[in-house]
Amino acid sequence: MSKLLWDQSFPVLRLEGSGSRTFLQGQTSADVQQAAEGDSLPACWLDATGRVQALLEIRMDATGADVLVLAGSVDAVSQGFDRVIFPADRVRLKGTRQQRRQELLVQGQPMEPVNVCWTEDEPNQSDRFSASEAANTNQLDRWRLEQGWPLSDGELDGTTNPFELGLSPWVHLNKGCYLGQETVAKLASKGEVKQQLRSWRILSSNLQGTIPQRGTVLRRQGDRAGVITSAVEIASAEGSPQEWIGLALVRRQALADPELTLDGDQGTIQLFKPEAFSQPPKRA
Repeated sequence: MSKLLWDQSFPVLRLEGSGSRTFLQGQTSADVQQAAEGDSLPACWLDATGRVQALLEIRMDATGADVLVLAGSVDAVSQGFDRVIFPADRVRLKGTRQQRRQELLVQGQPMEPVNVCWTEDEPNQSDRFSASEAANTNQLDRWRLEQGWPLSDGELDGTTNPFELGLSPWVHLNKGCYLGQETVAKLASKGEVKQQLRSWRILSSNLQGTIPQRGTVLRRQGDRAGVITSAVEIASAEGSPQEWIGLALVRRQALADPELTLDGDQGTIQLFKPEAFSQPPKRA
């Protein structure tokens, strides 16, 4: 299916004050200073070592900013912001709310908020975009895992950096200092990472016993080659066999392999680069 409507509610953290833009510039990977009011701005919230803690969507307005948490813990983001806010920052936290968000998903598009609407309409109204149909859970699972959107705890476990997850467009390297910037800049200068996110699939009938799940080790000629971060059993099409699909973090030396083996020789998964994955910056 070429288009789907993603219709879901997410937590939003509200910031008020004239210093909101400057504060978010220093706390996220986005170039908030250049954002127009009302634009949806994708951003990573990193720790001091450049690991992704949450994926955000920021909207600036005349009095502050709304920070929607697409993935991760809104409480962790709120507490993290609160720890570093000082009176001189001219910004304050105003609590959280739930926000209905609609996005028209187009095949092969990057993981960026391009066709997005924040709406107050009733949840059963899904005709804001001309999608072929509103996405159900089964369709959204397939979409996320084939496109390579790192939205689960398996991908955002506090140990991965944006370039490993294919989130290069979410990181602005030339905007000045921000939390985690030093490590991210070093990774960008090297032009390579130790692992990358990949999609995978295997027919349910080809499994030799244990089902794939988060934490399952992947092997290449007996050596550890990666680990599964997401796994879902799903029907490939009406009348087609059941299959497992998912995401995995695969070590650099195994990225070109078309197949990897589940730990304990429980089956062989097919490996492919997700459609929405953006390559890390290359060394100049």
